[in-house]
This record gives sequence, C-alpha cells and structure tokens, in this order.
Amino acid sequence: MNDVKLFSLARVLCALVVVAVVGIPAESAGTTTPKRSSVTRNPTTQKLSLTKKNVSAKRTRASRARATQAQRARQLQEARQPRFKFDSSGALVPDIRAEAAIIYDPRTGQVLWEQNSGDRRSIASITKVMTATVVLDDENVDLTAPVVIERSDVRAASTTYLRAGYKVSKGDLLHLLLIGSDNAAARALARTSPYGSEGFVTRMNEKAAELGLESTSYVDPSGLFNANLSSAYDMARLISYVSGNERIASIMQKPTYTLPAGGRTITVRSTNQLVKTGDVDVQAGKTGFIRAAGYCLATLLKRPQGGSEVAVVVLGAKSNAGRFWETRHLFKWFSEKAESVLGGTVEAASQN
Repeated sequence: MNDVKLFSLARVLCALVVVAVVGIPAESAGTTTPKRSSVTRNPTTQKLSLTKKNVSAKRTRASRARATQAQRARQLQEARQPRFKFDSSGALVPDIRAEAAIIYDPRTGQVLWEQNSGDRRSIASITKVMTATVVLDDENVDLTAPVVIERSDVRAASTTYLRAGYKVSKGDLLHLLLIGSDNAAARALARTSPYGSEGFVTRMNEKAAELGLESTSYVDPSGLFNANLSSAYDMARLISYVSGNERIASIMQKPTYTLPAGGRTITVRSTNQLVKTGDVDVQAGKTGFIRAAGYCLATLLKRPQGGSEVAVVVLGAKSNAGRFWETRHLFKWFSEKAESVLGGTVEAASQN
C-alpha cells in the first residue's frame, strides 16, 4: 500500500473516531474547525454579574463625588484666607491667587490698587454686561414685547433655562441674562434687536470704543467664546458705567427672579453669591466662567455707613468660591485702609 493510500485511510479513520466520540455529523468530520456547541448561561449568574458591575460603578461614582467634595472643601478653606505681601515700598498689600484684579474709584477714575489690571484676558459671561447695555441703548426697545425662542438660541448654549418654542418677554430675557447668566437669552436678545445677530456684535464693539475701553473686543453676545477679550481695568470702568442705568443695576441686585415659560414657572437664581449672602452692598455685578477665562467677577460695591462706591474686578480666579472671597478680601482691605490710614477719604488711597 503506497503512501497516498495510507494517508487517505488515516483521514477516514480520524473522521470515524470524531463521529463516534464527539457525535457530530459525518459530513462535518472533514472540516478543519469543528463548530462549537452553544452554552446556555445561567440567568442567576448573569444577574449576579450585572449586580456586581452596578455596585462597582456606584462605588466609583461615589468615590469621585467624595474626591470632588474634598477638593471643593480645600479650595474654600484656602480662599477664605486672605494673602498679603510687601510691595517695593514696604507696604503690606494683597497677594491674590487670581490672574488679575483691580480696585477702582469710579468718581475720580483712579486706580486704587491693581495687579495685572491691563492684561487682555478672556472675560467669559462678563460679556453680558455689554449685551444688556446695547439692548437698553435702543430708545425704542419694548421690554414687554414677546420673543419666541428658536433652536439656534438654545443649541450648545451650555447654561440656559430656555427651550425652543418658549415665549418670553424681552424684560424676562434681560433678567435671565444678568441674574442666571443665560446664554440662550443673550442670543435671543441679539437676534431680535434692530441690528440682527451679527450687527449686534458690531454694535457691542462700537459701544466699547465709545466708552474708551481700549482692551475690549467681542465676537458674540454670550461670552461662550474665548475671543471675547478685555482687562480688569476696562471691566471696572464698564461695571461702574452700567451701575448708573437703573434698569440694569436693579436687575443685578436681585438674588432670584421668577417667570412663566413653556407652561411652567421658572425660578432663576443669581450666579453672584455676593448678592445672595448680603454681606456686602452690591450696586452692580456680573460673574463669568469658561475654561480659558477662569472664574471671573466684576462688581461695584458700596462701603459701609454711607461710604463711597468702588469697583472690584477679579479675573482668572482658581475656583468659584475663590472669585467671591478674593473680592471680599480686596474690598475689606481697602475699606480698612481708607478708614484707619486715611480717615475714610477714598480719593487719597495710594496706588500700588
């Protein structure tokens, strides 16, 4: 018997062994890879496996939440403590953790203290101060006029209380803009202005030029874009300017606002903690945050016992709590300096 016949006989014998032992059909015995038999999973085992995964996921989320809470607690504890340093003249001055800040006297135009106040930076939602200014510069604006919210207003709006199809008044939009920092409200106000959306931004830049805000430029009315730029100095001047507009200032001083929309009642809460806590007398103020800008706050504060007003602007703070505590620290430091050293005369405060 030659080798070919021996090989063929061996293949047949192998096939017969497979059929006898494994029990697969004879026509499959010659295939290179036999089919695997299906395995029926135990429903109880599957359920236990899913339960373990769910428990593990919950533990992971809980662990992350605890870490976030601990981080915020550390940030708050740090922010509560004011920092000071000696300047070139040997005077003790604030040493802020933010990127830029200023204390500004709106009556005299004097810079009372500053750190990097001329640097151009992204200002996030402080942009909305100019948005409100341009809206109310229109002498014919009707704040009772209804506005229907469009999809383009709410698309990727990040922060908004609104939905497409909601009908609200322009006055409501202003409150959403300045109290809740609503981005869709900013877009809707620009879109329904006499200038249209693009023309509105052009008008914002024209208004900045008219006010002499040389470091300020805008590309959108909400502040979501990094390219909305200004400086602490410019924003101190702008917040001082709008405080003279009662319609803007009165809105900025409200901790909450309620409006009907979409068949329900919406309650808007201020993003400015200084308004809600009431530990300082806020005449006007606006927050801002995007990653490129950090945590920002521009505010006009009135000194106690009928004292004068000063603008305090903090840009690029490290945390949400940080911007409010930095503002408190700066305001407290200056108020004490004015009282103890200058006998309450703000105008004579030294510039640092």
